[in-house]
Amino acid sequence: MKDLMRSPVVKMMVARLLIGLGTIAVISFVIYGVIELLPGDIAREVLKSQATDESVRAFNERLGLDRPFLERYFEWLGNALHGDLGRSLISDVPVSELLAQRVKNSAFLAVLAAVLAVPLALLLGILSATFRNSVFDRATGITTLACVSLPEFALGYLMILFLAVKTGLFPSLSVIDPGAPLLERIWQTVLPALTLTLIVQAHMSRMTRSSLVALFQRPYIEMAELKGLRRRKVVWRHALPNAMGPIAVVITLNMAYLLTGIVVIEAVFAYPGLGQLMVDAVARRDIPLVQAASLIFATFYVSLNTLADVIGIVTNPRLLYARK
Repeated sequence: MKDLMRSPVVKMMVARLLIGLGTIAVISFVIYGVIELLPGDIAREVLKSQATDESVRAFNERLGLDRPFLERYFEWLGNALHGDLGRSLISDVPVSELLAQRVKNSAFLAVLAAVLAVPLALLLGILSATFRNSVFDRATGITTLACVSLPEFALGYLMILFLAVKTGLFPSLSVIDPGAPLLERIWQTVLPALTLTLIVQAHMSRMTRSSLVALFQRPYIEMAELKGLRRRKVVWRHALPNAMGPIAVVITLNMAYLLTGIVVIEAVFAYPGLGQLMVDAVARRDIPLVQAASLIFATFYVSLNTLADVIGIVTNPRLLYARK
């Protein structure tokens, strides 16, 4: 056990984990503090026409808004660590209950998009590198560049226009029934999943292509080709295994974007996920719900970025040692 703990890889993983936890703690403080800086009186915004001096005072006392900021922050953080995210100001329902189904819906959308995006990106990247400077490579490059350049909402509206309004192939809005069969859920989620797929696969396919093209210049690849090996065998047996390190890092980073960048897509397609719930909560000044959703998004994003950092160092052991 002691020998294992002395391993540079284990030390690095523990260090990255501690950095990730520290980052989440800082982000939680920022989330709680930024909400405090919102203009206007939260109590009067929520109570609206019922906002008398007595009702505002009672509202602030019930939520503890009359107490010091740091005291309220540490109480909120401690409760969050125990799974208590407070109660909604609008519906007076525990925030955890409101989040439960929405988190499942967002996870379903993210998984479906990842299942479509990762194989597509790897295939396009491998084919573009194998047939670089060909018509296919140029067409793929232009298409992926267009997908990266377009804002998410613009790409979403284009998908609705051409695949829902013009052709009627898919529903324009995602109406998800919690008790619906799996195929029905997939059918309702196709358009937002395709939109996310087009966005994230562009980065992954370009990185796959760049990594493979760089490896094709290595001497051992040139020697394999001089020996008469087919290009397909050279790619799959010699080049791709050595390129999987940086490709895995890019895939992990894009999965982090996928989990946190769905807010706009869910709003465009009225998808009942965590992102749509957060947008509604911001519009209604439901502060506990906004804080909880933001904390969940931040936790997922930091966790996947930490995982990408670990994968990058493990696949390139030279990063474990500082240069002298």
